[in-house]
Amino acid sequence: MSEVIESAAVDAALNKAKAPVIVGVAGGTGSGKTTVVREIFNKLGPTDVTVITHDSYYKDRSHMSMDERAKVNYDHPDALDTPLLVEHIKQLQQGLAVDVPIYDFSQHVRRHEHVHMTPGKVVVVEGILILADEQLRNLFDIKIFVDTDADIRFIRRMERDILERARTRESVVKQYMESVRPMHIQFVEPSKQYADVIVPEGGHNTVAVDMIITKVQAIIQNW
Repeated sequence: MSEVIESAAVDAALNKAKAPVIVGVAGGTGSGKTTVVREIFNKLGPTDVTVITHDSYYKDRSHMSMDERAKVNYDHPDALDTPLLVEHIKQLQQGLAVDVPIYDFSQHVRRHEHVHMTPGKVVVVEGILILADEQLRNLFDIKIFVDTDADIRFIRRMERDILERARTRESVVKQYMESVRPMHIQFVEPSKQYADVIVPEGGHNTVAVDMIITKVQAIIQNW
């Protein structure tokens, strides 16, 4: 059963005068965050929703050799340019457009291109560590944590990294044991305490997802 969004968080969002509602969706790797975000996007529509992922803000490693890049702990908060994300969210809150970086996960570098994003009525921010950073989580009107069993998350992580990020099975397992799992225990799991709502079973929990969408719709109807 899903926890209920705290009324204080909803009331604060309702009182914001025409600023975008900022929704943070956190959770461990492979937890189903993307599925939850996709459902919000599909139900509310592209006109009203802007989606930004924390993964886009990995620091550029082009100054390092490939061997050095492979040794970086990409699941540690220091691997991400969170101050830039914070700056971009503040700009979106002011109704300004931002240029979101594009990250090449196969080479561990930022591409020269970017994605120009304008704020909708709702800005959804997704990432495993977004609730672990105090400055970042304080920008969210609604904080969601997607909670899924570790074995399921590992399988999903492996499938994604092999199919989408050109990783080998061996490299995925090594990274999971050496950095993903320890960082989840140290940073991701503790950040659950800051969530307004916890969604068990990821995006497959239709009751929880529908509840979230209903709350967000109620907010933007009063925009």
